[in-house]
Amino acid sequence: MKLYIYEHCPFCIRVRMIFGIKNIPVDLIVLMNNDEYTPKYMIGKKIVPILMKQDGSYMSESLDIISYIDSLDNKSCIIGIPRLSVTTWFQNVNSYVYKLLMPYLSTPLFSEFSTLEARKYFINKKESTYGKFSDLKKNRLVFIQDINYDLYKLGSLIIYSNAINGELSFNDFQIFPLLHLLHLIPEIEYPLCVQRYYSYIVQQTKISSLFIGEDQSS
Repeated sequence: MKLYIYEHCPFCIRVRMIFGIKNIPVDLIVLMNNDEYTPKYMIGKKIVPILMKQDGSYMSESLDIISYIDSLDNKSCIIGIPRLSVTTWFQNVNSYVYKLLMPYLSTPLFSEFSTLEARKYFINKKESTYGKFSDLKKNRLVFIQDINYDLYKLGSLIIYSNAINGELSFNDFQIFPLLHLLHLIPEIEYPLCVQRYYSYIVQQTKISSLFIGEDQSS
């Protein structure tokens, strides 16, 4: 199987999680961010992740791919029940956090932004939605203060380090990609229980940590 991704994409990170947890081999193929032809050829629109199954057919939508991979061995590992409190926390943070993250995501640390053209493509697209990155940066300290406070609240919601609700659930596929991307920002402060949770999921999913020692914003 082949999985077409962007390394910065939270939906792609979700899908990479299930492959790592289930120890299922897959060829990871990072598309350049300005490559519109390849995804449109496969599924008719520019969106990732895209899974090419063993029969050569394509599947998109992260949750569909996760469910498909989890069912391959008839031994589902996603057995936990999502909690409303965790989902509500995620929805609240998701409503503002990308105003903080956007200027950091177009870093050449991610393979899809290894060319200047790909970075410019991303920046032009996202600035039309979120506003100028230069303006977002002016408010970064406010956003950092907000996310640090919300991470403190997240700590009180984590039941076990191996799964936020004690057993692997959809909440883990919401929370981990967010924590993963926040490691691009050096000023973020993680309560010990949150960092333990992140580190455990990194180990289980085999997704390399993002520990950035300096400002990588564009």
